Amino acid sequence: MGIINIVKNVKDIHKDYIVLVKVGNFYNVYGRDAYIVSYLLDYKITLLDNNIYNCSFPKSAYNKVVAIIENNKINYIVLDKRNNYDVENKYNYKNLNKYDEVYKIAKAKIAKKMRIEKIKKYLLSCDNEEIIFEVEKLLNERRKIQSN
Repeated sequence: MGIINIVKNVKDIHKDYIVLVKVGNFYNVYGRDAYIVSYLLDYKITLLDNNIYNCSFPKSAYNKVVAIIENNKINYIVLDKRNNYDVENKYNYKNLNKYDEVYKIAKAKIAKKMRIEKIKKYLLSCDNEEIIFEVEKLLNERRKIQSN
Protein backbone atom coordinates (compact mmCIF):
# COMPACT_ATOMS: atom_id res chain seq x y z
CA MET A 1 0.00 0.00 0.00
CA GLY A 2 1.35 3.45 -0.91
CA ILE A 3 2.11 6.20 1.55
CA ILE A 4 -0.87 8.31 0.41
CA ASN A 5 -3.26 5.40 0.98
CA ILE A 6 -1.80 4.80 4.44
CA VAL A 7 -2.32 8.47 5.32
CA LYS A 8 -5.90 8.37 3.94
CA ASN A 9 -6.65 5.31 6.10
CA VAL A 10 -5.24 7.00 9.20
CA LYS A 11 -7.18 10.21 8.40
CA ASP A 12 -10.39 8.17 8.15
CA ILE A 13 -9.94 7.34 11.83
CA HIS A 14 -8.14 10.51 12.97
CA LYS A 15 -9.77 13.26 10.87
CA ASP A 16 -8.69 16.11 13.11
CA TYR A 17 -5.05 15.05 13.53
CA ILE A 18 -1.99 16.16 11.62
CA VAL A 19 -0.42 12.97 10.31
CA LEU A 20 3.36 13.28 10.15
CA VAL A 21 5.07 10.47 8.21
CA LYS A 22 8.75 9.87 8.85
CA VAL A 23 10.47 8.80 5.62
CA GLY A 24 14.25 8.51 5.98
CA ASN A 25 15.64 11.88 7.09
CA PHE A 26 12.41 13.78 6.40
CA TYR A 27 8.86 14.09 7.67
CA ASN A 28 5.99 14.54 5.24
CA VAL A 29 2.44 15.77 5.65
CA TYR A 30 -0.26 15.60 3.01
CA GLY A 31 -3.55 17.25 2.05
CA ARG A 32 -5.11 19.51 4.67
CA ASP A 33 -2.21 18.83 7.02
CA ALA A 34 0.21 20.27 4.46
CA TYR A 35 -1.71 23.57 4.52
CA ILE A 36 -1.48 23.74 8.32
CA VAL A 37 2.24 22.93 8.55
CA SER A 38 3.08 25.24 5.66
CA TYR A 39 1.10 28.06 7.27
CA LEU A 40 2.43 27.60 10.81
CA LEU A 41 6.08 27.21 9.81
CA ASP A 42 6.24 28.99 6.46
CA TYR A 43 7.42 25.80 4.75
CA LYS A 44 6.98 25.29 1.03
CA ILE A 45 3.83 23.45 -0.04
CA THR A 46 3.87 21.52 -3.31
CA LEU A 47 1.25 19.87 -5.45
CA LEU A 48 2.05 16.22 -6.17
CA ASP A 49 1.20 14.38 -9.40
CA ASN A 50 -1.92 12.87 -7.81
CA ASN A 51 -3.37 16.34 -7.00
CA ILE A 52 -2.52 16.10 -3.31
CA TYR A 53 -0.60 18.81 -1.52
CA ASN A 54 2.58 17.90 0.34
CA CYS A 55 4.81 19.68 2.79
CA SER A 56 8.04 18.19 4.11
CA PHE A 57 10.76 19.13 6.54
CA PRO A 58 14.03 17.60 7.74
CA LYS A 59 14.28 15.34 10.76
CA SER A 60 16.35 18.03 12.48
CA ALA A 61 13.29 20.35 12.52
CA TYR A 62 10.99 17.77 14.14
CA ASN A 63 11.13 19.19 17.70
CA LYS A 64 10.45 22.72 16.42
CA VAL A 65 7.51 21.56 14.28
CA VAL A 66 5.95 19.51 17.07
CA ALA A 67 6.40 22.37 19.56
CA ILE A 68 4.54 24.75 17.22
CA ILE A 69 1.79 22.18 16.58
CA GLU A 70 1.44 21.68 20.33
CA ASN A 71 1.46 25.45 21.03
CA ASN A 72 -1.47 25.72 18.60
CA LYS A 73 -3.25 22.84 20.37
CA ILE A 74 -3.56 20.62 17.32
CA ASN A 75 -3.81 16.84 17.59
CA TYR A 76 -1.04 14.97 15.82
CA ILE A 77 0.16 11.47 15.12
CA VAL A 78 3.60 10.43 13.89
CA LEU A 79 4.08 7.36 11.69
CA ASP A 80 7.42 5.76 10.80
CA LYS A 81 7.54 4.30 7.29
CA ARG A 82 10.62 2.24 8.14
CA ASN A 83 8.68 0.40 10.87
CA ASN A 84 5.68 -0.43 8.68
CA TYR A 85 3.98 2.88 9.57
CA ASP A 86 3.89 2.13 13.29
CA VAL A 87 2.69 4.99 15.48
CA GLU A 88 5.82 6.63 16.88
CA ASN A 89 4.08 9.44 18.76
CA LYS A 90 0.53 10.67 19.26
CA TYR A 91 -1.08 13.57 21.10
CA ASN A 92 -4.78 14.34 21.56
CA TYR A 93 -6.04 17.68 22.86
CA LYS A 94 -9.60 16.32 23.01
CA ASN A 95 -12.09 19.26 23.22
CA LEU A 96 -9.31 21.85 22.95
CA ASN A 97 -8.15 20.64 19.53
CA LYS A 98 -7.95 23.53 17.06
CA TYR A 99 -7.29 21.52 13.89
CA ASP A 100 -10.34 22.73 11.95
CA GLU A 101 -9.96 26.33 13.11
CA VAL A 102 -6.28 26.52 12.11
CA TYR A 103 -6.96 24.70 8.83
CA LYS A 104 -9.53 27.30 7.74
CA ILE A 105 -7.07 30.13 8.38
CA ALA A 106 -4.19 28.20 6.78
CA LYS A 107 -6.16 27.35 3.64
CA ALA A 108 -7.11 30.99 3.06
CA LYS A 109 -3.57 32.27 3.70
CA ILE A 110 -1.88 29.58 1.57
CA ALA A 111 -4.39 30.06 -1.28
CA LYS A 112 -3.63 33.80 -1.25
CA LYS A 113 0.11 33.09 -1.18
CA MET A 114 -0.25 30.71 -4.17
CA ARG A 115 -2.21 33.33 -6.14
CA ILE A 116 0.47 35.94 -5.46
CA GLU A 117 3.20 33.47 -6.47
CA LYS A 118 1.35 32.75 -9.73
CA ILE A 119 1.10 36.49 -10.47
CA LYS A 120 4.78 36.91 -9.61
CA LYS A 121 5.81 34.11 -11.99
CA TYR A 122 3.68 35.62 -14.73
CA LEU A 123 5.15 39.10 -14.26
CA LEU A 124 8.71 37.72 -14.21
CA SER A 125 8.14 35.96 -17.53
CA CYS A 126 6.13 38.84 -19.03
CA ASP A 127 7.71 40.71 -21.93
CA ASN A 128 4.90 43.25 -22.09
CA GLU A 129 6.11 46.33 -20.21
CA GLU A 130 2.63 47.86 -20.47
CA ILE A 131 1.18 45.15 -18.20
CA ILE A 132 3.93 45.71 -15.63
CA PHE A 133 3.36 49.46 -15.84
CA GLU A 134 -0.39 48.97 -15.24
CA VAL A 135 0.29 46.81 -12.19
CA GLU A 136 2.65 49.45 -10.81
CA LYS A 137 0.08 52.16 -11.49
CA LEU A 138 -2.61 50.16 -9.66
CA LEU A 139 -0.32 49.55 -6.68
CA ASN A 140 0.61 53.24 -6.48
CA GLU A 141 -3.07 54.24 -6.59
CA ARG A 142 -3.82 51.83 -3.74
CA ARG A 143 -0.96 53.29 -1.66
CA LYS A 144 -2.36 56.79 -2.11
CA ILE A 145 -5.83 55.67 -1.01
CA GLN A 146 -4.48 53.85 2.06
CA SER A 147 -2.28 56.75 3.16
CA ASN A 148 -5.23 59.21 3.18
